[in-house]
Amino acid sequence: MAYNLKNPYIAHLSRSVVLTKGGSEKDTRHFEIDLKGSDMEFLPGDSLAIKPTNCPQLVEDLLEALHLDGDTVITSPTKEEKSLREALFTDCSITQPEKKFLKLLVEKIGDDASEIAALLEPDKRAELADYLWGKEIIDLLGMFPDTRFEAQEFVSSLTKLKVRLYSIASSLKANPEAVHLTVATVTYESAGRPRKGVCSTFLAERCDEETAIPCFITPGKGFRLPEPDDATPIIMIGPGTGIAPFRAFMQERKATNAKGKAWLFFGEQRELSDYFYQYEWKAYQEEGLLDRLDLAFSRDQDYKIYVQTRLKEQGADVWAWLEEGAIVYVCGDANRMAKDVDATLHEIVAEHGGKSADEAATYMEQLKTDKRYRRDVY
Repeated sequence: MAYNLKNPYIAHLSRSVVLTKGGSEKDTRHFEIDLKGSDMEFLPGDSLAIKPTNCPQLVEDLLEALHLDGDTVITSPTKEEKSLREALFTDCSITQPEKKFLKLLVEKIGDDASEIAALLEPDKRAELADYLWGKEIIDLLGMFPDTRFEAQEFVSSLTKLKVRLYSIASSLKANPEAVHLTVATVTYESAGRPRKGVCSTFLAERCDEETAIPCFITPGKGFRLPEPDDATPIIMIGPGTGIAPFRAFMQERKATNAKGKAWLFFGEQRELSDYFYQYEWKAYQEEGLLDRLDLAFSRDQDYKIYVQTRLKEQGADVWAWLEEGAIVYVCGDANRMAKDVDATLHEIVAEHGGKSADEAATYMEQLKTDKRYRRDVY
């Protein structure tokens, strides 16, 4: 059966393990979700789409800020009649303010919202993003506490609660009828309020073996192991939760007895508390399945060390692997890590390949064209 947004598979959590240890500044977890009987299929490099529910406390706080009765019946964004409370819990995006809500807010408030009104102009996108940084819908309601909304008009100003995508951290060949995820729980404080990542805290705080987890597979067609030649070398660069697809890669390569060399670059803050799946990587090394492993723990010394630092240190060998036909995979943060890794790869090609900056750029473009530089960044 094909599962999708309109017809998700209702899965359940079978295991949850905290990967981070004492002393870590993060809460990163390993989740195992039971797919038994679903006939769901996926490949390493695919993602699992999950439709979470919202934080119940945030729903109650919103109802209080709106001065609305949660039992009021409305038509939700899914075109179903249900209580306002249920719609806010299951169907609506209730954190990030979208333009439709902002326009309604301006309409209600009038002159006192002139600053927001000015930022809604098409050429003010960057300024609007700066203004909204750290603000959620409830913060804007708090700024204008005398504003009143009808239940239906408020719900109609919201967008649908979106699915969240997580890179799959397991291979079906190694773990039949299950899917594994590596998820950092997002929690922080802003403007005096605790904030929670919608789906990460859904999984970490509100899911047990009885909780319904609507989900489906999103193919990662551009992020696949070498086909058909499994003798092709691979270089995997995955700091933090970017390690997830490479765990799936290694499980698949072990199950299929892949012949090609494999090199992993992994980074986090501290080795003692943030070295995810440490014993698995060591086992793959001992078995000869992982040829090289370079680690970068940024806060274990006075100066910062990142995966791009290790890449540059090993530049001569990285270049040699590239010349052997290696495929480079990068997974993780798009804003900083992926940009820094890309810049480092350009430097490696220039320095060790004896190329000018323009020639290195052309080489990197050819890697992309040949599908030898594959990225799953977010």
